[in-house]
Amino acid sequence: MVGTATNGRARQAFSYVNVGYDMSPGSAPASNAGSECGGIEFTREDVEALLREKPKRRDKFNLKEKCDILTEYIKRLKLCIKWFQELEATYVFEQEKLQNRLDKAELRCFETESLLKDKEEELNSIIQELRKNYSSLQEKFEQEECDKLSAMDSLTKERQARLDIERSQNTLSEELGRAQRELSSANQKISSLNDMYKRLQDYIASLQQYNSKLHTDLSTVEDDLKRVEKEKAGMGENLSMLRGQLTMCKASHDEAVKQRDALVNEAASLKMELQQVRDDRDRLLLQVQSLTAEVVQYKESTQNSCSELDNLTTKTNELEDKCLSQSNEISTLKDQLTTALEKLQVSDLSALETRSEYEEQKKLISELQSRLADAEFKVIEGEMLRKKLHNTILELKGNIRVFCRVRPLLPDDGLCADGKVISYPTSMEAFGRGIDLVQTGQKHSFTFDKVFVPDASQEDVFEEISQLVQSALDGYKVCIFAYGQTGSGKTYTMMGKPGQPEQKGLIPRSLEQIFQTRQSLLAQGWKYEMQVSMLEIYNETIRDLLSTNRSSMDISRTENGVGSKQYTIKHDASGNTHVSDLTIVDVRSAKEVSYLLDRAAQSRSVGKTQMNEKSSRSHFVFTLRISGVNESTEQQVQGVLNLIDLAGSERLSKSGSTGDRLKETQAINKSLSSLSDVIFALAKKEDHVPFRNSKLTYLLQPCLGGDSKTLMFVNISPDPSSLGESLCSLRFASRVNACEIGTPRRQTNPRSPDYRLSYG
Repeated sequence: MVGTATNGRARQAFSYVNVGYDMSPGSAPASNAGSECGGIEFTREDVEALLREKPKRRDKFNLKEKCDILTEYIKRLKLCIKWFQELEATYVFEQEKLQNRLDKAELRCFETESLLKDKEEELNSIIQELRKNYSSLQEKFEQEECDKLSAMDSLTKERQARLDIERSQNTLSEELGRAQRELSSANQKISSLNDMYKRLQDYIASLQQYNSKLHTDLSTVEDDLKRVEKEKAGMGENLSMLRGQLTMCKASHDEAVKQRDALVNEAASLKMELQQVRDDRDRLLLQVQSLTAEVVQYKESTQNSCSELDNLTTKTNELEDKCLSQSNEISTLKDQLTTALEKLQVSDLSALETRSEYEEQKKLISELQSRLADAEFKVIEGEMLRKKLHNTILELKGNIRVFCRVRPLLPDDGLCADGKVISYPTSMEAFGRGIDLVQTGQKHSFTFDKVFVPDASQEDVFEEISQLVQSALDGYKVCIFAYGQTGSGKTYTMMGKPGQPEQKGLIPRSLEQIFQTRQSLLAQGWKYEMQVSMLEIYNETIRDLLSTNRSSMDISRTENGVGSKQYTIKHDASGNTHVSDLTIVDVRSAKEVSYLLDRAAQSRSVGKTQMNEKSSRSHFVFTLRISGVNESTEQQVQGVLNLIDLAGSERLSKSGSTGDRLKETQAINKSLSSLSDVIFALAKKEDHVPFRNSKLTYLLQPCLGGDSKTLMFVNISPDPSSLGESLCSLRFASRVNACEIGTPRRQTNPRSPDYRLSYG
């Protein structure tokens, strides 16, 4: 920070005459360095020239001239030291201000999270209460339905009784006719029958009243039922409104997560500024050491002056003995000697002042060192918190994440008469995550974690996976592989175009980030060791792409299916994968890895098909093993970064393969089919997962079913003739996106003694 500020300023000539500065103790830190030093600003070259400057005197016996020169030199040193003190105070003030901003931002983030949590609990309680009200209303409705059914049964029974009474009345009328013909013999019986008839009339009237009451109750129950249905509809509207509020709360929570990411970026910038402050501290220490050396030299010059004074006194005594006649000259020399003594006293006082200033600088340096130690401790704590938050964010994004990338249309691609076959929805739910395919008039919609349109750059793609690359340095196993048909851009996504820096792929960009981060972590005590291995799986046979003793005969025999060396895959209890006799190279820079990538690319199996002029006929697996040790905190991490370029997937009729190409295509499709079987078995949580059905799935077993962070790129072609293959790839990727694996674990155990031996 100091170097940037000083190099950007215009250098000013030194002017040491009429220079004044304020030494008041109550003055605040200057906003611009050098405000109290008369506008003078020092550069590194000026300070070095001032420290190398030696006083030049015309007469070495002229003590007055020597004292004037030393006084002027000390004055310039004081001015330089004062300027650096003001500059340091400014930096401390800026650091405290940035720290306050960081604390305020963290407090705001914490308040936002607590508010969201309270709101979510409130909404959950409201939803539970609504559910209880809904259940009680449902029970009341069912009870009223039962009452209604019982009332209907009672009404039916009453109607049947009324019919029975009417039939009885008809029968009585007939009996009454017969009784009239037999009136003379049955007068007493007629009177009794009339009484019975009257009682029946009264019973019929009571039944009619009861029937009217049942009708009234039935209408009341129907009104209550309608009212309950209205309340049910109102409760449904309230529930939908609460669901909308819950959606808004989730959106605000996502915004809070974005703010937290911004705070993480701001913390990274504060780390860079802290590193610059450290550099400034080191430079000030060097300057203090130089000033200390100058003080020692000044003491030596003072001692020399004292010896010279003694010599002058001796010579004066000799002149008095020898030249009594020159008394006037002797008196003059005595006057000069008195003046020299006075100047010597002044020089002694200046030396004492310089010594006191040196002690103050020493105290200030010790205080700065203690502050620096506290700042380094806070930086270590912040780095641990960053790793924890970083891992939590990636776990929340999903166990197996799937990105979709659509390559641009090429001049050789055909055109569709019906218009575009691929479109991207713009709704809030699917924006940037959805893709639609139209085949024979039917629309197929898919949603992934991220969808890259054809004009997305390599840098845009790498920004989305840079956090996963950082997880490898933090001690996790990370697996990123590209899937898709031949010619869909898998190799371009992983490797890019050689010789064009702006089109570098994920592998070289990941290596650049890892080595840059390793260099920046050296200041925090982290030391990393990197090991690289590269292999390909060709016709279900493992080939070491970095082997130095491979001959053309070995290559031809391997291509024919008979390998000169058999490689076996083993998995240990910690979930690490070991391939026997595989070449592992220690690397220290991205250039070394780039050279190894070029060597592996020349050894990889490629061939020509109808789908692509130069198609990859094997699965390429790049593995970077990372071992980190922090000597200050005694932490150890072990991470693995697997970057896999799968062979192209296409149907035999589409690729037009014959002979050896036919065998290659069959082997590729078999291994990819085994990969889909493994993914679907994991998604269904089956007891047996067929990892051993192919070398590819068995090699990727810890990445797919274990404790790693996994990301799949599904690459598709916008060519209308490839629509069927693209649809198959998207369906497979959609199922992969629904798969769940175990929680990632951080590898912190030290490396086992036989780690290198297990790899050959």
